[in-house]
Order: sequence, then C-alpha cells, then structure tokens
Amino acid sequence: MPPTDHPFGKPPSGIRRRMYEIIFESDTRAGRMFDTLVIVAILVVVVVMADSVRAWNLRFRTFFEVTEWMFTALFTLEYLARLASVQHPLRYARSFFGVVDLLSVLPTYLALFLPELHALIDVRILRLLRIFRIFKLTSYIAEYQVMAEALVASRRKIMVFLAAVLMVALVLGTLLYVVEGPDNGFRDIPTSVYWAITTITTVGFGDITPKTELGCLIASLMMLIGWGTLAVPTGIVTAEMTVRRHAWPVAAEARTCASCGTGGYGSEAKFCQMCGSGLAPGDSGKIAS
Repeated sequence: MPPTDHPFGKPPSGIRRRMYEIIFESDTRAGRMFDTLVIVAILVVVVVMADSVRAWNLRFRTFFEVTEWMFTALFTLEYLARLASVQHPLRYARSFFGVVDLLSVLPTYLALFLPELHALIDVRILRLLRIFRIFKLTSYIAEYQVMAEALVASRRKIMVFLAAVLMVALVLGTLLYVVEGPDNGFRDIPTSVYWAITTITTVGFGDITPKTELGCLIASLMMLIGWGTLAVPTGIVTAEMTVRRHAWPVAAEARTCASCGTGGYGSEAKFCQMCGSGLAPGDSGKIAS
C-alpha cells in the first residue's frame, strides 16, 4: 500500500498518528520492526496444526495452552491498536483484514466463555479458525496484492469460462445417464454430472465408471476436453498479472535517515523532517511499495 493511501483515515498528529505510521506504514525503522514481529507471530500458526495431533496435545497440553494465550493476547493488542490508530475504526473493522484480525482471536475467547455442551457444537472446532492468522500475511507482501487485483480484474472472464465448463458437464453428464443408466452406477442425472465434473477436472475418483463402448468414447472425449481447458483460468489470471506488473511505476531512488530510520526522501532533501538530522548522500534505498 503506498504511503499516500489512507483508506481508514490517518490521524493528523499526536500519538495516534505515530501509532498509524508504525502499524500501517513500512517505510520507517519502527514500522519494519513491527511488520517483522507480526509476521513471525503469524508463522507460529504451526502451533495450531500441532495442537490438532492428539498424541502431541496430550503430551504438551500446557505448552500449547500457554503459547495460544500468549499469541492471542499479542494479536488482541494488535487489533485494538489498529482500531485506535485510525480515524475510521468501523471502516477498518468491516474491511477484509479487519474481519481476519477478529477471527484470528475470537475462537480462543469463545472456547473460554462458552460451555462445551453436547447439545451445542463443540467449541473446540471454532478454535480451528485460528488458521485465519495466516491470511494476515497477505497484507505485508505486495505480490499477494498483485494476484488479488488480477483475480478481481479477470473475474468475469473466469465466470464465463466456468459457466461454459458447467454447461459441458451438464450436457455430457446427462448423455452418460442416458447411455449407461442406473444399472452401471449412473443412477440419476446429478450423479452423472458429478462424474462428468470429476472427469473434466481429471480428478477421476473411479467410484463411477462407464461400462459401455459408447460411454467409454464419451468419457475419453471429456478427458481430452478437461486436459485442454485446465490451463485456461491460469492463462487469464497470468495475463492480468503481467499487465499489472508492467503498469507498476518504477521505484524511484530514495534515501533513509540514518538517525531515526524515516525513509522516502528524494535526492533534493537535505534534512530529515522527523528528527532534523542531515541526510548523507550515501543513505539510499528503495521506496516501499
């Protein structure tokens, strides 16, 4: 996200502005340290995966509980700090990453306050929503943003392609129902369409197979169609990503203050606007994208 974009409102001054610069901007030393800390904390989502292994859960239960509460507290403080550092907290709370931030901590509190009654869904299942923390990584990596923009831009083409594939599956699945019939496992049209989809996508579970020669011929045709169409969505998204990559402005040379770490200064700047230190000609780098 460019430093000039403030979708949730950047406070004009004071401690909230400083919090905003640390949390939402990455062109300062404090901002980079904050991002690094959060990324490391997100990557320990492996604890959630290990906790799901019953033998490990029984053996290291205390460790998992302490670790879970430690990182829940960390992400809770981060979520509250993000809400406090923007001028429009509700706008952030309703955004995609605001919802992800909430889902990453909510299950732990639900598991604490909701009783595990047999009449209710086992709240331990809700704790699996902690895996949502991994989605927070996308806000720190520009390539994720490029891919998301490409998917959004190509959504209509992909929808048209999927509609065409679905029509082919409906027609050929119905045809297989007529050719094979219930005696060969194609007991109804939905089952035949399910078989057609697994065949076109080259999954081929093998739970239903055609028995007649005509059915095998149709199945072979569907396999060839599936093999030829698998690359179409990839090509659509790749083309959009290429367009966006070429449209990116070339990053200009910028300098960073050696005293406080504030970056983004052009070649004409002589002093840091944050601490007033002189900018040496050798203090150079790239403007954060």
